[in-house]
Amino acid sequence: MSDIKHQRLQTNGIWMHIAEKGQGPLVLLIHGFPELWSSWTYQINHLAEHGYHVVAPDMRGYGDSDCPLDPASYTAFHLVGDLIGLLDQLGEEKAFVVGHDWGAKIAWDLCLFRPDRVKALVNLGVPYQPRSIEFKPTEFMSTKFGEGFYISQFQELGRAEKSFSAYDCLTVLKKFLLVNGPEHLAAPPGVEIIDFLETPSSLPPWITEEELQLCANKFQKSGFTGGLNYYRVMDLNWELLGPWQRAKITVPTKFIVGNKDLGFRSFGTKDYVEGEEFKTLVPDLKVVIIDGHHYIQQEKAEQVTNEILSFFNDKSLA
Repeated sequence: MSDIKHQRLQTNGIWMHIAEKGQGPLVLLIHGFPELWSSWTYQINHLAEHGYHVVAPDMRGYGDSDCPLDPASYTAFHLVGDLIGLLDQLGEEKAFVVGHDWGAKIAWDLCLFRPDRVKALVNLGVPYQPRSIEFKPTEFMSTKFGEGFYISQFQELGRAEKSFSAYDCLTVLKKFLLVNGPEHLAAPPGVEIIDFLETPSSLPPWITEEELQLCANKFQKSGFTGGLNYYRVMDLNWELLGPWQRAKITVPTKFIVGNKDLGFRSFGTKDYVEGEEFKTLVPDLKVVIIDGHHYIQQEKAEQVTNEILSFFNDKSLA
């Protein structure tokens, strides 16, 4: 990682840390929860080798970027605004974009609000979902999955932070990044989700103790509040996105998901991704289902990177 450059840029009222490498068309890599720019290390190196200028930020609330405490500072408008400001600071009119987990949700919103700034999109794990006309997200989730559902538990300010504090940051990361829980990630009544999740006894071959410890050191400094605040504005985002009800994503898109991803196996996601509604909302869409779990860009790094390259190379020639 020594030849990956680092800097902090001012964008949309905050300082954002970015890792970058290479020259050529810009590729913007957007991480999820609880991750940092470093979850894209393989992609940064290999995309740069293939003629791209690759930029992976620590998103607002994470790592060496600013971490506002107020959840209201984490709306879709703030997060997309951060990325638009980043493109402006880099002097780029358009970028290829890759998102994973929450990063995928932000990338969908970026394409929804500013399709003029995105050449093509590859999103991992989280499909574009139609906005419910009737129900706010947390109302629906609590009703369907109970108060032990992890997103429901994350809503109360300080609750998850307090329960996380019973563990060191390395253990917290292991519990989430290597999760192998029930399909809906809901704890029994009276049990905190972090206590319910098991700590794996060994690591899979796609990540090392050293890599996890480097991330844990960053979370030790920043805390988890920034990342949790993304969940705490889900209802506010639902209100703000009313004008985009039934709006379509017009950017050329490839969607990649692991067949063992808990999110793919739950919530009716598999049927939705394989059905017609997803393709109706994202008309220029290619779906790729591969053998893997949620953190697919690390677990199947080479395969995912090849899928990204083939798609962007094709769009570069178009």
